[in-house]
Amino acid sequence: MRRARWGSAAWIIAGGAVYVQAFAGCELVAGVGSLGDRTGDGGQDSTTGDGSGSSSSAESGSTGGSSSGGSGSASSSSSSSGGVDAGSSGGSDGGGCTLSATLCSGNGVQTCGANGQWGTAVACSGTTPFCASGACTSTPPSCQTSGAGRTTCPAGTGGESCCTSLAVAGGTYNRTYTNTGTGATGLADPATVSGFRLDKYLVTVGRFRQFVSAWSGGSGYTPPAGSGKHTHLNGGSGLNATGGGYEPGWVTSDNSNIAPTSTNLVNCGNSSADTYATWTNTAGSNENLPINCVNWWESYAFCIWDGGFLPSEADWEYAAAGGSQQREYPWGTTAPGTANQYAIYGCYYPSGSGSCSGVTNIAPVGTATLGAGLWGQLDLAGNMWEWNLDWYATYATCTDCANFTAASSRVVRGDYFYFTASYLLPPYRDFYTPTYRGGGIGLRCSRTP
Repeated sequence: MRRARWGSAAWIIAGGAVYVQAFAGCELVAGVGSLGDRTGDGGQDSTTGDGSGSSSSAESGSTGGSSSGGSGSASSSSSSSGGVDAGSSGGSDGGGCTLSATLCSGNGVQTCGANGQWGTAVACSGTTPFCASGACTSTPPSCQTSGAGRTTCPAGTGGESCCTSLAVAGGTYNRTYTNTGTGATGLADPATVSGFRLDKYLVTVGRFRQFVSAWSGGSGYTPPAGSGKHTHLNGGSGLNATGGGYEPGWVTSDNSNIAPTSTNLVNCGNSSADTYATWTNTAGSNENLPINCVNWWESYAFCIWDGGFLPSEADWEYAAAGGSQQREYPWGTTAPGTANQYAIYGCYYPSGSGSCSGVTNIAPVGTATLGAGLWGQLDLAGNMWEWNLDWYATYATCTDCANFTAASSRVVRGDYFYFTASYLLPPYRDFYTPTYRGGGIGLRCSRTP
């Protein structure tokens, strides 16, 4: 098949955690620049879920990684407010911690004891499920401050937090099916998922900017070893691995693959600025747009820092399909049309012309307000492909599962602003190498229920 696509504080490191202790008293996916034929990139154009498909693609963009990245080394920046971060008080003796100082460890708070050592993390829960600046809070780190792309959703004109996360009730569904509006047929590859939360919106430029600041050019935040698991499952061990065992979480040897530099984000991995890149070096008019040109590791690291994790492929499709309803589109059976009400696709945004020329064809997150899925998430179809947790492979028996067996590519889901309506269907899968930076690929985070 032939197709087009884009693709005054001290930093301390202890037990894999980076924290701040204050001193007392003191896919056209791709980075689309130009379009050219590319073959062998893969991609699956059927709804069967077979992992063997390949395709030709018209796209540009980098498939190379970057060797620069965060090592969790000392930094004078205290901008990190999530994942593992800021201590609340006390001085530093250069080794242990100061009595009653606090720090974030994932979505939990650790407190310094009388012995000068950090205690066991106490999980944040209830109405304050996130940790930022050493305290539990109701707001994820990327939306701790107000502003464009953080508190202006949907579509950059609303008054809702862009970090809004909605509950998805668990259940069983079939990962492979066809639905042309009269009901699902060809049901195969059943999967069972437990309840979880999935963010309502794609990650915006405004939210991702907070993470870039926390990463601080590689000298600030990087995820602790083993973080990013679906800790509500299997007694904290996370998802079941299809190859046996459990979810490994973040691997610190991947820290060097986190490189959201201005060059990488603006050029989308190319040698010059990319026409479709949404990132700007300073905050401007793009803050409400979905971030793109991020590789898989940066997407995973962002979600960990923000108190969540990347959704598994099974979880993502479950939400898009409406669970056992096995919907034709995330919103139901209404044709998406060309008025950008249900989905941003086919280059119809903003004018309905069907022609794409640059970043103006990418809509602020949540613009297609009629396209909400069963549990309320927007842009599950169109605007940006979304990185999923899994390596791409043929489906396996699945109960709260993900594929962690290393392969060549990671899964992306959801279609983007350029492709036609056939790619908006929930069962459709595609894939890219994790190093890839594409003008049509962004992300959305998942969270504990």
